[in-house]
Amino acid sequence: MKTTLALALIAGALAQPALAGTWTAPEGCEVFMTVQSKGCRVSNYYTCTQDAAGEQWRADFDQEGLFFRSRINAEGEWIESLEQNPPVRQTLDPGAEDPASFSELLASGVDTYAFSLSRDDGGHSNVIGVDRLTGRTRVIDGQTLEETEFDYSETDDFGTVLRRARGNEYISRDKRLFFAGPGETDLGDGQWLPIDGSPVDFTFPGDKGFASTQPIYDCDALTADAGLPQSVWRAGYGG
Repeated sequence: MKTTLALALIAGALAQPALAGTWTAPEGCEVFMTVQSKGCRVSNYYTCTQDAAGEQWRADFDQEGLFFRSRINAEGEWIESLEQNPPVRQTLDPGAEDPASFSELLASGVDTYAFSLSRDDGGHSNVIGVDRLTGRTRVIDGQTLEETEFDYSETDDFGTVLRRARGNEYISRDKRLFFAGPGETDLGDGQWLPIDGSPVDFTFPGDKGFASTQPIYDCDALTADAGLPQSVWRAGYGG
């Protein structure tokens, strides 16, 4: 669930395309994996030399380009995210009531969490939830992933539900990462809508499609017209 940089510095360091359809991470950073997922999304995972040990970034692209970046620590806590349109930075508040813990999930099979998030546009929210290992594994494009089930809600400071989600995700023990899976979300209106951001292809340095900025799955016109806001993906919470 996933030290911060000033928004101005981050914006100035935004990567520029090296070649059409490929992406270069900001200076001092290096892409180590690209994941093509359902829901018309491709994500480039990268690390930066200036960050603390175990921290990882993810940059998400849709058909329009880069729309979201997030940074997690070694325990999978969402410590920073950057929305692109409009630009908004969100950070993890210090002193979480129940910090998310990837280590706890691996050790006991269950991890609960309760923390708060602040946005530089003045917004503030509170998140509570749980991740559980189901005991099932899946091999996706050669990667052995363990399935989880999750349930979380995000509310404002008055208790109004901003979003809820439940369903399944996948974890990679060695990469200490969550990947989205099938589930459903409520964007605060009480209506549960299906979502599925499951990974389909994993590429690494030297592979065709590595560092791609072009999503390839579920990008037909029908999906694009009916697509949910990208914010429903648990970009920092996991998926």
